[in-house]
Amino acid sequence: MKSTPEKVQRSPLILDIKGNSLDDGPGIRSVVFFKGCPLSCVWCHNPESKGSGEEISYDAKECIGCDTCLSTCPRGALSRVNSLYVDRNRCDLCFACTGFCPSGALSRVGREMSIEEIAAKVIVDKPFFETSGGGVTLSGGEPTLFMDFVSQLLSLLKTHGIGTLLETCGQFDLDRFMDRLYPYLDAIYYDIKLMDSKAHEHYCGVSNARILDNFTRLHAAAAADGRTLLPRIPLIPDITDSTENITGIAGFLGCLGVKKAALLAYNPLWHEKSAKIGADDPCRDNHLMSSWPECERLERAREIFMQAGIEP
Repeated sequence: MKSTPEKVQRSPLILDIKGNSLDDGPGIRSVVFFKGCPLSCVWCHNPESKGSGEEISYDAKECIGCDTCLSTCPRGALSRVNSLYVDRNRCDLCFACTGFCPSGALSRVGREMSIEEIAAKVIVDKPFFETSGGGVTLSGGEPTLFMDFVSQLLSLLKTHGIGTLLETCGQFDLDRFMDRLYPYLDAIYYDIKLMDSKAHEHYCGVSNARILDNFTRLHAAAAADGRTLLPRIPLIPDITDSTENITGIAGFLGCLGVKKAALLAYNPLWHEKSAKIGADDPCRDNHLMSSWPECERLERAREIFMQAGIEP
């Protein structure tokens, strides 16, 4: 599939800012989702966050069939004959159609926001942060792709006394990270997906060498200053949740002295997100990847971690 052209960006694009979140760190949190990621995991739960540029989304469930948008597209990129509705070889991302769509079925994915705009959006929730022990979580995508921008944002949040947490895939320059981001972070949630480097490259697009090395060095730094560093393992059926892989990750973490980790249950709803942006979905017809996971798979992973002395 030919990709649509990306417009010149002056700053990272923001997918969404979600308030009142209870799933991305302690307490009540506001989560800022950045667009763009250095990995290309085949099971990405936020496929709309992979690319750093703007995209257009079509949600068939929201479409009311008014066809108002058809006449507004100057490129003729919209058609009922097309199963995905949007011909992304024709679309030039002018977004004219989104302005005329009464139901919101057609929408823009990613928008520029200044540091001040993001801060203003989340600072209003500070009373909830203070009463619950929450704060702001930066997620994505991968926020560390934009270290200077994120550094300024984190610094501004800290001047307002707001707790900060970063969710990361670990694929970044550690020296820059320690200089630009680490001083302003209270907690880091760090994904570790696969121990085998070739498997990681096959399923995620890059080797895991830097990711594992960064975690090892970050663990030493966090242990020294009492900062929270939580490894998270997404349990992807027959890919990351195999006994061999889970045992390997538990062994790696155990050797470092890690005592707590998070096992992330698989969520198959990402397939719908891929369809909305017209993204390739090689796992669409895989039964295990299109179904909610069996409880036994999660329990098996939990037992392996507990046997290694790690609380899952």
